[in-house]
Amino acid sequence: MEKLIKEKIKKLKPSATIALNEKSKKLISEGKKIYKFGFGQSPFPVPKEIQKELSINTHRKDYLPMQGLLELRQAISSYLNKRNKFKFDFEDIIVGPGSKELMFILNQVFNGDIILPAPSWVSYAPQADIGNNKVHWIETSSETNWFPTAAQLEKKIKKIRVKKILLILNSPNNPSGATCNNFKEIADVVKKYKILVLSDEIYSELTFSKKIDSISNYCPDNTIISSGLSKWCGAGGWRLGFFAIPKKLLEIKNAMKIIGSESFTSVSAPIQYAAVKAYTENLGEYIESSINILKCVGEYVYSNLKSNNVIITPPAGGFYLMPEFKNKNFKNSSEMCENILKETGVALLPGSDFGFGAKKMTARLSYTDFDGNKFLERTYGSKNLDNEAVKKYAPNIVDGVKRLKAWADSI
Repeated sequence: MEKLIKEKIKKLKPSATIALNEKSKKLISEGKKIYKFGFGQSPFPVPKEIQKELSINTHRKDYLPMQGLLELRQAISSYLNKRNKFKFDFEDIIVGPGSKELMFILNQVFNGDIILPAPSWVSYAPQADIGNNKVHWIETSSETNWFPTAAQLEKKIKKIRVKKILLILNSPNNPSGATCNNFKEIADVVKKYKILVLSDEIYSELTFSKKIDSISNYCPDNTIISSGLSKWCGAGGWRLGFFAIPKKLLEIKNAMKIIGSESFTSVSAPIQYAAVKAYTENLGEYIESSINILKCVGEYVYSNLKSNNVIITPPAGGFYLMPEFKNKNFKNSSEMCENILKETGVALLPGSDFGFGAKKMTARLSYTDFDGNKFLERTYGSKNLDNEAVKKYAPNIVDGVKRLKAWADSI
């Protein structure tokens, strides 16, 4: 019998984050205590105003334009224009069933090589492989805030020796929790070599300093912005994301529209109508309260986990940290994380899933294992949260960090 599956596809593994989440759920169903520090999902509820808007629009049943509801694209462009120097109009926006799907389509239409910083989100590299786009890694470190320097980027571009290159940047970063502070320097290299950038800004509203920046402010004609509702609006399961594509990249936008029309057709109509409210309503207090909680919890994890045995940088946005463990007892980071799960019940993702070498003992820690609805409701509008709030409303975080610290000290 002929082989039914392409060899390239056979080599792929399920998404690491989804696989770990399913494994954690299975262990919990078996009666085991698991601290779910591996899956990156917002703990907070969708704002009530947006939930209400979805309810109002449940009667919407017709297909919408592939590129997205006009009112939504207008709302998104206005939202971007309030925070970015470069101005978009509604024709520059493509709405998709999650930004992940739009990234997948981009990899199908882009004909070139991909540059990824290590660490990077787990799905960037597999999507590039599926699209037959060669991936080139730039290994970063805590000294460079987990982002590439301009010199590193230029050196890598010269080494690749191809004209069509796409650099993917994500700030605040998954998995490190760091924010990029050298956009301008990177943008200078981008413009010099005329490469493209995909700026994944899905966590930007959760920047702890509240000073949101984008590389598109420094090289707008080269940059595609990617974002959506999943992280800052608590609506991961709604599956709504967007790309903002500058007019000089019209060829890419048109090609993506063709692929979109032959794949997802259009995003759910009720969700698009509800999303208009998300991008036009003043949700400042909801976002600020979410940031205050995440910042408080993140700093608790950071201050209680760092030690002579654990190297870790402070959180700057989103809801991740990336500890590096000082031990030589394991062959690779996957084996280390398996041992941590077995010995402590703490589920982490190994650094090798994010582009690091297997022997670098890093892991991604998502500090979202708490009842976000309750935490948000009881502290809404509070600006001075402290460790007592974490102990009261995030007991799994407290206990899980304690167990992880004890494990690190025992190795």
